Amino acid sequence: MKCSLVLPVLLLLMGSVAAAQVSIVGELSQDREAKPGEEYRGTVLVRNDTDEPQEAKVYQTDYLFFSDGTNRYDQPGSHPRSNARWITFSPAYVTLPPHATISVSYSVAVPTGGPLNGTYWSMLMVEGIPRSSAESSRRDAKAEMGIMQAIRYGIQIATHIVGTGTRTVEFENPRILAREKGGRVFQIDIKNTGDLGMRPEVYVELFNEQGVSLGKFSGVRYRIYPGTSVRQTIDMSEVPKGTYKALVVVDAGGDDVFGAQYTLKM
Repeated sequence: MKCSLVLPVLLLLMGSVAAAQVSIVGELSQDREAKPGEEYRGTVLVRNDTDEPQEAKVYQTDYLFFSDGTNRYDQPGSHPRSNARWITFSPAYVTLPPHATISVSYSVAVPTGGPLNGTYWSMLMVEGIPRSSAESSRRDAKAEMGIMQAIRYGIQIATHIVGTGTRTVEFENPRILAREKGGRVFQIDIKNTGDLGMRPEVYVELFNEQGVSLGKFSGVRYRIYPGTSVRQTIDMSEVPKGTYKALVVVDAGGDDVFGAQYTLKM
């Protein structure tokens, strides 16, 4: 059985956080199909959620994530599938009046040199600048030393090269785990081994020893880029003890459906 994947693009990155000075209006991921040599544009809306002026800075990083919980925010353009060097954006610094919304515009110029295949991505980071920071133009000279609090949002900008790439996945480390508060879960890691990003439906269908289906148990629709992986943890607490055949399905739509079968002992 064939299948495909993409990871949810929602990413809110926190340092030491209390309340957000600024926030992002809309999705935290933006996807577009394009051909080599094409250019397209987009916007990110930044909102001041407070009753006083706020500042924020905008910058780029690469972005990788893995099923063990590791996240990497490397220098822009350092990853082979980064599109960070295709992207220009403005402004890099914003001052927002109380409860105002400002647009950060970006353009993506897909290059023509060299073969391009599948999905390329990177992040635009929008980070609030605390008034206690040395970067702030409103800095209070009398501010005391202490822990600065800031929130940064990562907006994933993904470019899918038209008519190229394939979707393939690998299933790794299937296991049944007991929950601390009782019950059990089925856990499995899913790696995108293809060229295209995806955000598939994932579910497990259980069959008893007589071959009768106990139904489908749904996972989470994570976004998964090429070379990245995610961990699915699916609640099985209501399943009676016994031995079952489990069909794990990753469905990215159309013919891109992948599956793996396991024997599970509850």
